[in-house]
Amino acid sequence: MTMTATRDAQPSIATARRSLAQSFRRHGLSTPELDARLLVAHALGLDHAGLAAQAARALTAGEADAIAALAARRLAREPVARIIGVKEFWGLDFKLNAATLVPRPETESVVEAALEALDRSHARDAALKVADLGTGSGALLLALLSELPMGRGVGTDLSRDALRCAHHNAVALGLAERASFVACDFGAALKGPFDIVVANPPYVARHEIATLAPEVRVFDPRLALDGGPDGLAAYRAIAAGARELLLSPDSTLVLELGIGQLDAVEHLLASAGLVAIGEPRHDLLGIARALAVKLLP
Repeated sequence: MTMTATRDAQPSIATARRSLAQSFRRHGLSTPELDARLLVAHALGLDHAGLAAQAARALTAGEADAIAALAARRLAREPVARIIGVKEFWGLDFKLNAATLVPRPETESVVEAALEALDRSHARDAALKVADLGTGSGALLLALLSELPMGRGVGTDLSRDALRCAHHNAVALGLAERASFVACDFGAALKGPFDIVVANPPYVARHEIATLAPEVRVFDPRLALDGGPDGLAAYRAIAAGARELLLSPDSTLVLELGIGQLDAVEHLLASAGLVAIGEPRHDLLGIARALAVKLLP
């Protein structure tokens, strides 16, 4: 953002916000107004109401500098969630670090599919057991536990930094007594039965990582992106260990899918004795995003 005002005539908060949004729009960012609002609010330590109430107030020189510093990071394509260090998911705020993916809206389809599967055979206030394979920030596990008052769960991840972040989020959300975290590859260290197992595995084919938007390619951890040569390596690993986790006839596995992966994932899961339950759940763009499966009897 270019500040043209002099030091003794700083723009108002509203003017700075509009100027920042215009700069973001000129640089082709997809949500310029939202990004500007979030970054100005973060720089000033204001919530949405405070931002509106103080819109006419002139910035101090220090505040203008703080906004400019955040703007420079966004123009370098660092995601807003990484700049402010938090992302909302399922109505909950999740802290992030360099070892965690930024939770994405389409991943909420996994939570929806998991709750739908549980509702077929369980009451939500039952003592349910949940596993989240590759938990990252803990978003899937903690979103589910927020809906299951008697549920308990475990999240796994190869990254201990990610697990520390997930534990922090569990504490902040008041769910730490019902959530535990284990360092392992997917479900390798777990024993069932779990009522519901969820995963948002790495599903980008290795050669496609270079084509991703810089917000993802540069700032998301490669461990959470790289799905091997064909993008399906994590699904094979999860399918191979599914019988250790899904020991109850009502146990369900719900997986997030990459774009166009439905048929391939269904095929490899079927070869491991896992059959789809109903139709996949689609995201707001109509892409099949969440697939629920059970073990064949």
